[in-house]
Parts: sequence; structure tokens; C-alpha cells
Amino acid sequence: MPLALEAVARTVPVVENVQLATRTYRVRLEYPEIARQIVPGQFLMLRLAGCDDPLLGRAFALYDTIDDASGSPAMVDVVYLVGGKMTSRLARYRAGQMLDIWGPLGNGFTVPECDRLIMAVGGIGQTPMLALGKEYLGQRSYGDASRPVQHGAKATMLYGVRSVDLVAGEADFRSAGFDLRLASDDGSVGLHGFVTELLAQTLEETTSERRQVVCCGPEVMMERVAEICHAANVPCQVSLETPMACGIGICFSCVAKVRQDDGTWDYRRTCVEGPVFDAQAIEW
Repeated sequence: MPLALEAVARTVPVVENVQLATRTYRVRLEYPEIARQIVPGQFLMLRLAGCDDPLLGRAFALYDTIDDASGSPAMVDVVYLVGGKMTSRLARYRAGQMLDIWGPLGNGFTVPECDRLIMAVGGIGQTPMLALGKEYLGQRSYGDASRPVQHGAKATMLYGVRSVDLVAGEADFRSAGFDLRLASDDGSVGLHGFVTELLAQTLEETTSERRQVVCCGPEVMMERVAEICHAANVPCQVSLETPMACGIGICFSCVAKVRQDDGTWDYRRTCVEGPVFDAQAIEW
């Protein structure tokens, strides 16, 4: 069910905008109202303030929150890959320039009690996982303090990229204590192959443990992850990267086919009912 949170909107300054990898940046924004509410798996909508080209905002997953001097969440980080017009312009932003931001939006991950959290990601799909893994490992809390959260001691991240120059956030993941395993299409880092191969290996190595898989990345990759988890009888949640226009469920541009309890399917808005879904419920 949707989280009982009130989305807020404001024009806020960029605190910093730093490059993490080829065409990949982390932008930090000061917005305490969002930083105190947002939870792993939720997202924000960003728009270049005072600019009507592009006119619409873009959705970006929470990467992490940052505390102020008093120890209270005050800033939010998002990580983005430069692709279209909006992100190309955003990459040139410096501290003090303004962005329109609204959120938190969507529903986050729900991690049941398990022995190992396995995060399978590809492309820019690593962005929701830092906060999720840190919370699971008990390193940081997000949102309402009364929100039920399951903690564990083992967080494995399987991260697939096309080449080594696109690995973004590696130091953050290792610093958080993740068991980070890499795969690359060209063999320039980690396993020479796909992240789905890493997942199959990891599931085979951990059959004695209770596992939960969470996944984000290209749709073809997530579909294959869902198949592997189904065959291994391991629960899996996917965070869909469906393009969004409004982010608040009005335009119905981000619908996904989701299987119902009676076996039929219906359209669900990724921005409102998602972006996180049970992998087996998606009609790929």
C-alpha cells in the first residue's frame, strides 16, 4: 500500500554536483522536509528551475540522505547518468544553481526477515541500493522512526556494467560493508559476462540461507532476474525504471502490466503503485 507521506515541492539550491564515473554524477540538494521522510526505493522528481526546455521533470531514485550539524537528515543525494537534454544540462550545474524538486514519491522496498540481502543491479540501477543496504545492515535509518525495518548482517551487491569506466559509487558500497561483486560486458572488471550470471552463482553458493533479492536495471535484465529467482524459489522485488511525466499518478504515462490475484493482469502506475513490485507479479 502507498506510504502515508505528504509529497512536498520547492525550488532548492544545488549543494554539490560531482562526477562519479563516465557520464555519471551525484547531485546533492538541501531539502530537510524530504530528507526526513524519504525511504529506500522511493524517488524524487527534478526539473531545471526557470527552464521550460525540457518542460517536464525527471524521476531519480534516492541514493542517500545527509545529516546537518545537529545529526538530523537535511540533504538528499541522487545519482544520474547523462543521456538526454535534462541530464546533459544538469551535469553542468554548480553549487548555488536552482532545481525544482518534489517528493518523496512512490513506494519503497519491503525487506522481510532474511539472512542475506542480494541486490542485483545493472546500468544505473545501482542508485536505490546504497540506502537500502545501509538500512538493512543497521547503519542508517530513513523516514519515520516507527517504520518497521528488518536488519541483517549480510548484504551482497551484484553490479553489472558495460565497462569499468561506468562503475559508479564503488567506494560508497564497499565503505557501507557490502559484499560487492562486479560483472562487465567487455571483461574490463569482475566477471566477463552478465550480472544475471553472478546472481545464479550467488544463489547456488547460498542455498542454506534465507535470501531476499532486490533488482533494478534494464527491463530485459530484470526479467531474467525474475526467472532465476522463480526457479530458485527466492523472493524478488524489482524497481521499475519506467519513464514518468508527472510522478504523481495523474498522466498514466508510466503504467506497467501487473498480474492480479485471480491470474488476470491490469495496468498499475509505476509512480504511485510502484516503482517497487513483486517480480513475479510483473507481466514482462
